[in-house]
Amino acid sequence: MKIEIWSDVMCPFCYIGKRRFEKSLENSPIKDKLEIEWKSFQLNPYLETDTSISIDEYLAQHKGMPLAQAQALNAQVTQMAAQEGLVYNFDKSVVANSFKAHVLTHFAKKFRKQDEVEELLFQSYFTEGKNIDDIGVLKDIATQLGLDAEAYEKAVQEGSLDDEVKMDLHEARQIGVQGVPFFVYDRKYAVSGAQQLELFVQTLEKAYSEWQPEANSIQIQDTSDGPSCGPDGCD
Repeated sequence: MKIEIWSDVMCPFCYIGKRRFEKSLENSPIKDKLEIEWKSFQLNPYLETDTSISIDEYLAQHKGMPLAQAQALNAQVTQMAAQEGLVYNFDKSVVANSFKAHVLTHFAKKFRKQDEVEELLFQSYFTEGKNIDDIGVLKDIATQLGLDAEAYEKAVQEGSLDDEVKMDLHEARQIGVQGVPFFVYDRKYAVSGAQQLELFVQTLEKAYSEWQPEANSIQIQDTSDGPSCGPDGCD
């Protein structure tokens, strides 16, 4: 059964949602019968990478709020991430456009290493404070996973995978994705946001019990909402 996950590297709830989703599979008897595909979503496709400002300053500017309020919000998310064993260092995070990172995810898809790439991208951005718009950083991630970093760089330069990223963005609009993470199970059920573990488990079991291998179009019957990030910010 296929599970598709729309996500953006710079979305703090996406990393938290990834970890909760993974936990929902740990003791599942059907985990080896699942196909996981990561899909691209950009919270701000027009964002220009700016290493001169902090994530707190960017959030304050983007949401039109005092800096102290932005810092408090990020502190809350940091605490939520810590409960899942994740370390967020917002004081190091770089304001960066995520398009090249999405290209890397699609490049890795050909070698069945999407999940590994997503993990390293999140770790690089939230924990290590690396610039995920920097081709050198992205090539290092590719190399760590045994991927051809030069071939990836060529794909970025030639734009050979751009349409695949844009197709994901288009499909997200078509099915009404308002924020990420957004998990679609068998193109029928959806979990929107970093929901609690129990809901991920329940949705997996329900979708698998009704699984129809021939399904090929997304007709979502039920969506459960939780903490997520959208173009206007994180909730």
